[in-house]
Amino acid sequence: MNQQQIISNLENYVRNIHNGDSSGHDWYHIDRVRNLAVHLARREKADEFIVECAALVHDVIDDKLHTDLISQKEQLVETLSNLLQNSDQVKEIIYIIENISFKGGNGVIPNTLEGKIVQDADRLDAIGAIGVARTFAYGGKKNRSMFNPNFEIRENMTLEEYRSDQSSSLHHFYEKILKLKELMNTPSAYEMAKERHSYVENFIEQFMKEWNFTK
Repeated sequence: MNQQQIISNLENYVRNIHNGDSSGHDWYHIDRVRNLAVHLARREKADEFIVECAALVHDVIDDKLHTDLISQKEQLVETLSNLLQNSDQVKEIIYIIENISFKGGNGVIPNTLEGKIVQDADRLDAIGAIGVARTFAYGGKKNRSMFNPNFEIRENMTLEEYRSDQSSSLHHFYEKILKLKELMNTPSAYEMAKERHSYVENFIEQFMKEWNFTK
């Protein structure tokens, strides 16, 4: 099986998993992250095949989306092993996707260029216009308010606190989204992040202007 056939099979596998998602983690998110990751891999001279495979499956064992992570991981390892026939590549892809999450600021920086690139690509899709839309989509899925001025911006959270509902979608911009630009690993991603970051800042400014409007 050649690389393109492997990619095609992974696409079908991931589409089935993310079909019907309304939290901002649907197939189109996966596809955007894949495209961003391949673009960055070319700019940064990384292994495009590993990057593309990892980007395609990067949310398959995400605890935000799945409860039975052990079963999800076993299924993913089996799928990758059958397609790749290369245990080192399987281990590299699993390593990447287990080490790219923000986790409320408790995440890590992957120790490979390919991992850094997939992390950058995932974070790029969390900022900008699409990032704004995804923030409110995820907040709605989690029954969070659009904005609650009684909440405080949380810092130094545990993962459990980060995953809790004691926040609003607008607070999430301060707790995660606005931090991402400075957390980019590669120069190429940082350049792309600057414009998207500015968009989020402008959005928040306009949001608060409308929120605080008085006669």
